[in-house]
Amino acid sequence: MAAEIRLKRAYVDASPEDGARILVDRLWPRGKSKEKLQLTTWFKQIAPSDAVRDAFCHEVDKWPQFIKTYTAELNQSSVADEFVKLVRNELKNGPVTLVYGAKDEEHNQAVVLRDWLKQKLV
Repeated sequence: MAAEIRLKRAYVDASPEDGARILVDRLWPRGKSKEKLQLTTWFKQIAPSDAVRDAFCHEVDKWPQFIKTYTAELNQSSVADEFVKLVRNELKNGPVTLVYGAKDEEHNQAVVLRDWLKQKLV
């Protein structure tokens, strides 16, 4: 695929270079309006379950386990194929930006999701 999958915090302004913007959080980012986020879609079903998210609790020492459990959850998800198809179709038009709310830009579900997607899209 020529286009790329990007990541961006919901609290960073949208830009034309983002291409399709998909919110991948289960919860709407606090204090952000629909207009401000400029989303193509919100695919909350692809976010980690409450149990997986709560177990991680954004603690960096739990990151390896979070990758493992969230990836397993993605592989068993009933909506995963639909999400991959959506991203594949959007990539035909340019980049896809996965939008997330977490403060930590290196340890969050969008990072895991992007890496998982790249394996699915080859």
